Amino acid sequence: MKQKIYYINPVPKPRMTQRDAWKKRPVVVKYHAFCDEMRASRFTLPESGTHLTFVIPMPKSWSKKKRIEMNGKPHQQRPDVDNLIKAVMDAIFDEDCRVWNISASKLWG
Repeated sequence: MKQKIYYINPVPKPRMTQRDAWKKRPVVVKYHAFCDEMRASRFTLPESGTHLTFVIPMPKSWSKKKRIEMNGKPHQQRPDVDNLIKAVMDAIFDEDCRVWNISASKLWG
C-alpha cells in the first residue's frame, strides 16, 4: 500500500453564501488558503480505494499530560469528517463525481 503524507492543516468546507464573494469572512479566507495550499502541493486522489487520515492539531490550552494522553486518539468533535473530505475533494477536483470510493478518519496529533 502506497502512503503519501502531506503536512497541511485540515480545514472543513464552510457553508458559503453569495455574500461571501464580497464580504470576506475569516472562515472563507482560511478555506481558500487551504485550497491554494492543496493545489500547490500537487495533492492527488485515485478514483477508489483511498483512505484519508486527518490529524487535527491539539489546542494550545491543553496541558502536556493531556496532549500525551490524546495523541493519536480519535477526534470526535467538530469539524465533521465529511466536511473535511468535502474540502479536500473540492480543492483538487473541478468535478469530484469520478471518485466513487473513499474513507477517512480524524485523529488528534
